[in-house]
Amino acid sequence: MAIITISRGIYTGGEALAECLSNELGYRLVSREELLTDVAAEYGASKEQLESALMHKPGFLEGRGQRRLHYIYCVQAGIAKVIQSDNVVYHGQAGHVLLKGIDHHLRVRVVTDMEHRINAAMELCSLTREKAREYLKELDSQRDNWMRWVHGIDTSDPALFDLVINLERITIAGACALVARTATDHFRTTVEAQKAVDDLVLTSAIRARIGIDPSISDDRVDIAAQDGVVTITAKARALADVDRIRDVVQAIPGVRKVHSKIGPGS
Repeated sequence: MAIITISRGIYTGGEALAECLSNELGYRLVSREELLTDVAAEYGASKEQLESALMHKPGFLEGRGQRRLHYIYCVQAGIAKVIQSDNVVYHGQAGHVLLKGIDHHLRVRVVTDMEHRINAAMELCSLTREKAREYLKELDSQRDNWMRWVHGIDTSDPALFDLVINLERITIAGACALVARTATDHFRTTVEAQKAVDDLVLTSAIRARIGIDPSISDDRVDIAAQDGVVTITAKARALADVDRIRDVVQAIPGVRKVHSKIGPGS
């Protein structure tokens, strides 16, 4: 079966499409809000911290924004765990990039005209037309800036998606039928694809645990996991943390063996 992520700006109709797909295909429906609730509980962060990390690039005083990256790693670990058993429709920010490299992952982008979004914002948020327009532009700008900071990509680039659907011209029912047929015909799980998901689940869980562990002072290490074998690659400057990182990694379910590679410092 497939994994479907719906990328959408606010008030574009993406949530309604996700609900339709969940009903049509019998897939589990997961929203960003539900995901962040689960991630917050598992990793001891607040939903506000996770939400901010997914919306805003670092401020001037945050330097490289390492704390925000740690929270993003936690969200990636959460969504990877959710999709491990397939048959999931996720709607919310960044699903298409946090699950990069998964072959049976159908990436859908939903768009609609700005006037529709403005009217929805006016009705649901009790805003004037001008305030609604400013509100939507600010949200879109924040998300664009975040995507460039974290991934170095343009949110509007259609090459990031397998389907881009304009709900100004296609009904929810029509879009639902199109996406469901595409998922069923072209995005089936293979043995290789499932292994890629399992490796992502383990790699992202390790990265999240290392990032939030206050006893690790330098987490700038590369983590690779394949079939339960984890390789930690670090610079000499991180040598003091390697033993602690090994301890954290070995305590994570699914890890069978840990290798360490230490290179020259920088």
